[in-house]
Amino acid sequence: MHRLLLLCLVLFSSAVFSSTVTKDIAYNPYWLKLGHYNQQRFSSYESEVDSNAFFFSPVGKSDPHAELIATIKAFELADNNEAQCRFPARYRWLKDHFFPQWPELLCPEIDVWQQLINPKGITLVFPTAFMNDPSSMFGHTLLRIDARDQTRSRELIAFAVNFAAEPDATDNAALYALKGVIGQYPGKFTLMPYYRKVREYNDLESRDIWEYPLNLSEPEIQRILLHLWEMQWATFDYFFIDENCSYQLLALLQLARDDLFLTSEFSTHAIPSDTVAALKQYGLLQPPKYRAASGSKLLNYESQLTDEQLVMAQALRDGKPLHDLSLSAKDAVPVLEMAYEWLNYQYYDQGLARDEIAPRLTRLLHQRSQYHVVSPFEPPQIPRVSPEQGHGSARIGAVVSHYENSANRVGLSYRVAYHDLLDNAGGFIPGAQISFFDVEASIDNNERLFLERLYVIDAMSLAPDNRLFDSWSWNVRVGYDRQPTLKKRAGRSFIQGGYGKSFGDANHFQSYILASSLLQTGSLIDSLSFALGSEAGAIWQVTESQKLALSGQALWLFNEPRSDKHIEFSAHWQIALAQNWGFRSSFVYQDWQVSEQQFKLQLLHYF
Repeated sequence: MHRLLLLCLVLFSSAVFSSTVTKDIAYNPYWLKLGHYNQQRFSSYESEVDSNAFFFSPVGKSDPHAELIATIKAFELADNNEAQCRFPARYRWLKDHFFPQWPELLCPEIDVWQQLINPKGITLVFPTAFMNDPSSMFGHTLLRIDARDQTRSRELIAFAVNFAAEPDATDNAALYALKGVIGQYPGKFTLMPYYRKVREYNDLESRDIWEYPLNLSEPEIQRILLHLWEMQWATFDYFFIDENCSYQLLALLQLARDDLFLTSEFSTHAIPSDTVAALKQYGLLQPPKYRAASGSKLLNYESQLTDEQLVMAQALRDGKPLHDLSLSAKDAVPVLEMAYEWLNYQYYDQGLARDEIAPRLTRLLHQRSQYHVVSPFEPPQIPRVSPEQGHGSARIGAVVSHYENSANRVGLSYRVAYHDLLDNAGGFIPGAQISFFDVEASIDNNERLFLERLYVIDAMSLAPDNRLFDSWSWNVRVGYDRQPTLKKRAGRSFIQGGYGKSFGDANHFQSYILASSLLQTGSLIDSLSFALGSEAGAIWQVTESQKLALSGQALWLFNEPRSDKHIEFSAHWQIALAQNWGFRSSFVYQDWQVSEQQFKLQLLHYF
């Protein structure tokens, strides 16, 4: 009788039922999370899901109330349980909180799926940044569903939950980056074996992986998985900066509890390291496990071998028979292990033919098995600071500048993301810089306002040479800044890039030299100006909290009659006052049309 009455209310009394009951439900925070709704201007709502199949109502994307009415109608009026089994998380939540008279959820296909997954826990997986891929320059996150019978050795056959863009295979790197920024690719959740992602990140891209078990109960895990099932019918416009892999995983995880609102603080950008830190703030993270990349393992082995051992390992790697080296068991083991890791790294890194390499790898393993000697290698050292313990990716600063030939200025700086070479290095890749949308504005003694700089991107990768790798370093800088001219500090827009070599250890002392090119234009430049030259520098980690950087560049200008050179030298010293506070002092010498010296002090806060 009650069920019949409810049907009548839904079908014929919407003016009463919808306004008094369902509106409260429709704007319940958990219903909004189920529909991925965000509040827009003027109190309206819009779902981030962009596929019509995710909604029962034609206006469900922009009207959570209409979607609720259509959902209840579908659940109540269906002759079978197709609607309930398509959206089991919606059905379970509505039944548990508002419609206890509804029958139990009976979905054999979901039962079989969950038996296959056999869930006991969930682990957040954080592969560190990969500088050669625009979509992975900030890192990546995914989930691993841990089975009840899982051990450390069986983790690789667990299932992984990944959210990623589905790009057009014909797009080049520049178009890929552009479309990713403006949301022109669809993004989807997928479920796959975890070993596929480890192979992709650990082996193919040589990225270290951090694995964080999550503090979730089994009922909370059940809520997440039921909503993951619903995600089969959901596609999203993928944005590299905000609505990306890390953001959408937070949107999935926050379904675990009514009081979790993990995405609320990520309205403008969602950097993976920040999203991991957000989970820590909610008490969801357990201490992480570290899975060293193949390249990290290889460098660790290399650091423990002599030059002679390395030469022998290279010979074995290239196919030389072991008996030609006349080694004792104690001496053969490290050489064989190094040869195997080296060849295995090359196999993935260079995409070598499996038919040729697999037998050689098997032969090296067989030879190693003949020696009943424990490996002499110490395991790779776990980084002292894990990613969630690093500084916040956004940065704001108070700036005081003194110029030799211009009025002094005070100002503010702001950076959307994410890390430069002077920032506190803990939790970030040594020798890598990705600074996105870095802006500084100032006012002088005469109350004149200036835009000092706007760097859309300022990226640098310093990969030093060593005994194993002949590595190349590069940088790219795109934006606007000011340079000294005969009358004033004038603005220019520019694109600059360099390619070259770096040397040393990024954790201690590192130097670099790059061939550099520049395109620039501005109010005091007659036309588009082109320059060639070089850039060099050094970065010294003086102490754990202090860093010194020196850099200089000399560029020769073409098609610029006012000056045929552009010279700049800078010295920076930064003290990390705390995890999210820094103090930076700088001296900059510039020579374009005239020479200029600048002294700058900055108090920086990361968040």
